[in-house]
Amino acid sequence: MEIILPTKKVPAESSSPKNLINFAKPKTGKTSLLAQLDNCLILDLEKGSKYLDALKIEAKSVEEIKHIGKAIKDAGNPYKYVAIDTITALEEMCIPYAEELYMKTPMGKNWLTDGKPKYGNILSLPNGAGYPYLREAFTKVVNYIQSWADRTILVGHVKDTMLEKNGSEFNSLDLDLTGKLKRITASNSDSIGYLYRKGKKNIISFKTSDEVACGARPAHLSNKEIVLSEMLEDGTVKVNWTEIYID
Repeated sequence: MEIILPTKKVPAESSSPKNLINFAKPKTGKTSLLAQLDNCLILDLEKGSKYLDALKIEAKSVEEIKHIGKAIKDAGNPYKYVAIDTITALEEMCIPYAEELYMKTPMGKNWLTDGKPKYGNILSLPNGAGYPYLREAFTKVVNYIQSWADRTILVGHVKDTMLEKNGSEFNSLDLDLTGKLKRITASNSDSIGYLYRKGKKNIISFKTSDEVACGARPAHLSNKEIVLSEMLEDGTVKVNWTEIYID
């Protein structure tokens, strides 16, 4: 294979995030905002879209997600965006799949005793031995979903963690995923935004700080706060997804 080295700067392929993480506290409007994004399929894993008019489909298991993916591919991948609502729920949903992966290994051949798991579930394996299989299962499923559309939004809940700095304790808001899985998911995303409500506005923050774990690679989002929606005086809601997806 011939390698051609660049002789000048290569233009950016995109200005908008390909994989966006949006995490927030409950009832902040995460799903309602997704419903306002044109041609965005919401993969609803928590029935959060039940009371919304939206481009949506529910899934209760990894097996159902596989069937949905096949239908999307058979239809020619018609969606521009796919939103996983939520990845916090997806992690829990991936536990049975992680057990399937474990049972295919020499160590896992005796996982079932009289048809029941030996340790309750795979996360109960001694010395945390089950967590790598959960990470593998979760990563496989997310990668599969990301093949459905050009851009993916990963919606998550907030984990409130107590940290210490310079002898003082403070609360830090972070994505609610387990251990290394959180770091792996974050590193595979272009932008991580914390959504919060202020008055009549929903604001997504990409500002990095000790208090909130956020950040973004695209220049128009890096260390910025974007008003994602605002209720106007006439009672209508203005949604500004074009501030995130600019191309």
